[in-house]
Amino acid sequence: MSLANNVEFLRRLSKINKINGLGDFGRPSQSQSPLVEVTGFGANPGDLKMFSFVPDELQSKPALVVVLHGCGQTASSYDLGAGWSSLATRYGFALLMPEQQASNNPNGCFNWFNPEDTARDSGEACSIRQMITRMAGDAGIDPHRVFVTGISAGGAMTSVMLATYPEVFAGGAIIAGLPFGVANNVREALSGMFQSSSHPAGELGDLVRNASNHKGPWPKLSVWHGSADRTVNPANANEIVKQWLDVHQLPSAPMSEGTVDGYPHQVWWNADGETTVESYTITDMAHGTPLGVADNDERYGAQGAFLIEAGISSSYHIASFFGLTDWIGLPKEAVKEAVKEAVKEAARPIPGYSGAPARAADIATVLKPLTTLSRHAEPPRQPKSRHIDIGAVITRALTAAGLMK
Repeated sequence: MSLANNVEFLRRLSKINKINGLGDFGRPSQSQSPLVEVTGFGANPGDLKMFSFVPDELQSKPALVVVLHGCGQTASSYDLGAGWSSLATRYGFALLMPEQQASNNPNGCFNWFNPEDTARDSGEACSIRQMITRMAGDAGIDPHRVFVTGISAGGAMTSVMLATYPEVFAGGAIIAGLPFGVANNVREALSGMFQSSSHPAGELGDLVRNASNHKGPWPKLSVWHGSADRTVNPANANEIVKQWLDVHQLPSAPMSEGTVDGYPHQVWWNADGETTVESYTITDMAHGTPLGVADNDERYGAQGAFLIEAGISSSYHIASFFGLTDWIGLPKEAVKEAVKEAVKEAARPIPGYSGAPARAADIATVLKPLTTLSRHAEPPRQPKSRHIDIGAVITRALTAAGLMK
């Protein structure tokens, strides 16, 4: 029996429920976050708490996403609301979620406006940097794949981290936040939130350039803001974009404009054609993180305070912008069971076929690499589907092994 005929049998296995029903596989319960507290990560001059999540299956060069919550939120509440641990499980990256303490800020806000907490090697910024170092050692993080994102005060703190430690981050995403360096006390912070004065691009860029000795390359950036935000003036999004366009020495006019899930999307790219800065305006949305169904037909997170159903999944799009969604974890036991069934099915004679059936041992040898398979590439922006074609996976494995063309 030819390998081509065997593959036809394997394609029939796409009906096996163990493989087909992966829509909710590995998704943490929405009633409890899988974050665990980590202690002993350094001097912790900002007196923050550290929470992390490392899924069982990681990409070969694991990425780390640092997620900073907003005022009145905790690491676990924002994780459940924005769905980051679900994304980490599905796409095999590690998660770090620092948490503010009431003793630092009674509203639970990161102190993004306090000079002691926003300077390199000082205060809260330094504490977050120390957490990243701890995560890098614990999870074997690829130093070129560290990212940061946050909402509101956490978004403003994301600006701080990108400016003070630009060499650490490959990219960032700011949701309803503020530019770096526009406030140095509470009064200036409130003024920036409600009024957002316009600053010259060069002045904004210098604030970032002067925050460290780094000379580039600089992190890429995704900016999100609701047009009806009454807590943080939407003009702040323009100022953030202006700041980082100047840092990247890019023109003020967008290089591309369109819509994503019905919302305006602007893009700037570098000389290599890589998206460097992008901006989403969530029309008529108030202050919060936009939620919705992702491109893979999944929903990440749940509505709550400052977590708003908007028909677009910001967490998923940010993870995609970071380059994290080209991979998907598969349950090892389900794959092994499917391979066993494949061997059994493929060794059976085909009715009406006079050739000798394939030896199960030969088929098992061909498929042996799949018994340890735990992941496969999921091409980005493919048509929405909850199902994984195991036949296609096996066909790719046979082709890679030179057994098919």
